[in-house]
Amino acid sequence: MAQVESWKPRTKLGMLVSEGKISSIDEIFQNNYKIQEPEIVDMLIPNLKAQVLYSMIVQKQTAAGELTRFKSLVVVGDGNGHIGIGVGKSKQTRIAIDKATIQAKLNLIPVPRGCGSWECSCGRPHSIPHRAIGKCGSVTVELKPGPYGLGLVVGEFVKPIFTLAGISDVWSFSRGNTSNRVNFAFAVYEAFKNIYKLNIF
Repeated sequence: MAQVESWKPRTKLGMLVSEGKISSIDEIFQNNYKIQEPEIVDMLIPNLKAQVLYSMIVQKQTAAGELTRFKSLVVVGDGNGHIGIGVGKSKQTRIAIDKATIQAKLNLIPVPRGCGSWECSCGRPHSIPHRAIGKCGSVTVELKPGPYGLGLVVGEFVKPIFTLAGISDVWSFSRGNTSNRVNFAFAVYEAFKNIYKLNIF
């Protein structure tokens, strides 16, 4: 929180949040504002959690030889309908993770939750409200509402994305090169984004 306390807003939205004129992250989405400062998310969602999904070494051939860098994929969420994903690169792992975390906060979106399964009518926000498809690169992910108690029928790698979004029951079907973990994670993110787009009208 020390970072938030020393924060000097650089955008109009940042000033509104800093002055207390906007006190809810959902108010930002309702007014279609674009988050350009990670401190906005830190201030409005103090219980936000971050998890490193993937970290790897990437090498690039240059005239001076091989350039080695680290690439990290991070997901952030509050377990209550908000999720973000980001990628960061750096010569140091810690810096790559920090960059990815910042990017994930800037990519934060709301995830509408509900009980959209025909097998369940509990009315709890434990799943998604309807079917959704997300694509990234060669990977396509289809999500379908699951009945209460089903659990996460998804790839082990992307389970933290659903957990941090606050979804406990869902079916998923994937196609394409899911071994590309970045594309796999972003395909899930795009599915969530499409759910949100369909629910704002």
